[in-house]
This record gives sequence, C-alpha cells and structure tokens, in this order.
Amino acid sequence: QVQLVESGGGLVQAGGSLRLSCAASGRTFSIYSMGWFRQAPGKEREFVTAINWSDASATYADSVKGRFTISRDNANNMLYLQMNSLKPEDTAVYYCNLRAYRNTLPYWGQGTQVTVSS
Repeated sequence: QVQLVESGGGLVQAGGSLRLSCAASGRTFSIYSMGWFRQAPGKEREFVTAINWSDASATYADSVKGRFTISRDNANNMLYLQMNSLKPEDTAVYYCNLRAYRNTLPYWGQGTQVTVSS
C-alpha cells in the first residue's frame, strides 16, 4: 500500500500564494507519476497538474497554467505544488495522487483545503 499525506493548505487572499506538499510512503519503490486534483463544493474532482516521476515532464490544466508549478523530490518521495496569483475560483480541496505504473489506478491522499478570499 501507498500512503499520501497532503499539507500546506489554508486561507489566503486573492493574488496570494500557497505551497502544497504531499508526502508519499509505503510501497513507493515504483512511481510512474504523481499529480494534483481538486474538488470544489458541488463540483466534480478535476485535474490540476501531474508530473512524470522519471523525467519531471509536467502537464497542467489550462486554468492554472502560468500560475501553478508542480515539482518533486525523488529522493524523499515528496511532491509540491506552488500556487501563485490565486483566485477565488481556486478554492477547493486539493488531492495528491500517485500512479505506481502507467495504467494502474492511482492512490489518493485525504486532501487539504485551500480557500481563496476575494
């Protein structure tokens, strides 16, 4: 099993920044990719960004391009999300996920709340 623990959420004013972290533990001998999703109240969970664990190539949702940056620390199995120029519409619970292999179901963390006030 893999355990994922997110941290770093909180309340911030519009235009501010937050940095989320996700610590992976357990059976982490194989990681294909890790990523961030978010879910706002009354909405479905949506993709935010993901990073390939071996080459660090990343993809982003259009809504966060240029504002959010994903990064990883391979040695410590840590994932980060630097969020700048935050908007009220970024308010959501942010979830970290991990795929051990390309076509396997991901593991999920419990989420961390991000609230952006206008």
